[in-house]
Amino acid sequence: MRARKTAVIGLGLMGSSALYSLVRRGADVIGFDPLIVGTARGSSHGSCRIYRRFNFESDAYTELSDRAFEGWRALETDSGRTILKSCPVLEAGPPGSKMVAATRASAARHGAIPGPRTGAEANATFPAFHLPSDWDVVVQEDSGILLADAAIRAFREGAEGHIIQAAAQMRRTSAGILIMTADEEILAEQIIVAAGPWLSRFVPELNHVLTITRQEVGWFSPAKPQTVRFGAFPVFMIEGKHGMVYGFPDFESRGVKAARHVHGPIVDADEWRLPASNQELEMVLATLESLVPGAAGPIVEREVCLYTNTKEADVRVDAGEEFIIDRLPQDPRIIVASPCSGHGAKFASAIGAILADMAIDPQLKAPASFRLDRYSAFQAR
Repeated sequence: MRARKTAVIGLGLMGSSALYSLVRRGADVIGFDPLIVGTARGSSHGSCRIYRRFNFESDAYTELSDRAFEGWRALETDSGRTILKSCPVLEAGPPGSKMVAATRASAARHGAIPGPRTGAEANATFPAFHLPSDWDVVVQEDSGILLADAAIRAFREGAEGHIIQAAAQMRRTSAGILIMTADEEILAEQIIVAAGPWLSRFVPELNHVLTITRQEVGWFSPAKPQTVRFGAFPVFMIEGKHGMVYGFPDFESRGVKAARHVHGPIVDADEWRLPASNQELEMVLATLESLVPGAAGPIVEREVCLYTNTKEADVRVDAGEEFIIDRLPQDPRIIVASPCSGHGAKFASAIGAILADMAIDPQLKAPASFRLDRYSAFQAR
């Protein structure tokens, strides 16, 4: 049996970022994950995610976005890989859209955002759109496309020699946290658990505050390819009659990637029914046909990912879908990370650094809004 100061279970975007940060600081750390990069399971796989500087979910995220931006650029320098491709993000919704209003308000506190403000202006600027002329629009220029697979590869390459590619189990003992694979056992003084949809398998106390949903994604062969090419077309987030639909320009020559940001059916972490069906993607296609006709067309690729999100808190009330970054009150040797799916990926470089900070300094507390004590079940007794 080997001993380590810190172990990390789960090496998606968050766990691999934490491992990378610890290795860069010379920490005694080892990471575990059975999946190779690119495997179509979990919450971090796939080529891309949206990076937004200003976030309608919370103005408090702007500082985290800025720290993450610095982290992504530093990772590019260290790895020699392109990680973050600059690209505007357009958000649009009916008059009075709360999403657009929240983003505008957040941006206004950090400087004005130029660009289209109505559907008519957006259509004139980006001909792929056919938004109602009176819709509210905001376009962020300080945004982009996070290359998720490339980021994980860069993090793991930077932590080479500190990764065990194997499924792991953990058991809490008086001597430490015992991590077991088919071939070896490692005793760690502390552990970071960033296992995405499998998080509650390792930390059962979290089961009642987490929900896992199936999310379907499609790539669409665009009707007007020139209007949706990278450099001429933004990432978009549209609040239509079928819920929020987001999408990317055709930056990979695969078509326009688009999906609904509306929670799908609740599933178990191992419930994979690939691929996404035409029926599951019909509302995405309907949205493209009516509001982004330049991007609409036959489905050419399909994918499924899992969202892992928190339920509403009952002490410091939040609406759910908020991060968990904290030590487990019942056992502070365990640091848990559930950077909630659907809006967490862009922060991974910053959240990994926060997790590393907590592992290095046992007295360091997580940001208040991310702590577990917002749930009564985790209040001090």
